[in-house]
Amino acid sequence: MRRVELTAIGIVVAAGLVAGCASSPWPKSRSQIVTTAPACEDFAVQIYFERDSAQITDEARSVLKSAEALTKGCKVDSVRVLGLADAVGAPDVNLALSKTRATAVTDALAKLGFRNVEFDVTAAGDTGSVTGSGEARPLRRRADVKFDLAGPTR
Repeated sequence: MRRVELTAIGIVVAAGLVAGCASSPWPKSRSQIVTTAPACEDFAVQIYFERDSAQITDEARSVLKSAEALTKGCKVDSVRVLGLADAVGAPDVNLALSKTRATAVTDALAKLGFRNVEFDVTAAGDTGSVTGSGEARPLRRRADVKFDLAGPTR
């Protein structure tokens, strides 16, 4: 009798496994794969530069390519680029450098495909680059880039 019970249990377990295989969670074709719409939420990135430079670095290109990937499938309303500089040097030179940095980022974005996008390009120079205690902020050698997304493209 004991052997008959174990055999019956084995048959029930095997039948359950076979039934589970018949309803596999994996799609049988590509058409069954459900894709989710992109999030299309506004985001920002920072592009850092070497001292006294507006040259786009390899790391900066990588950041911009990642940002471009985040916009795939989304309508880009505008891109705001703010060039910044540290407090080393004359204020007028720093303002010119921050403008050049903002332009360099805009040009790099255009090369990535952001040609029909409204760019808002501004520069702050070294304004705000020194703390209240007089400490210079070297991390101001950057451009802040804000992507304003409107939602999925149609």
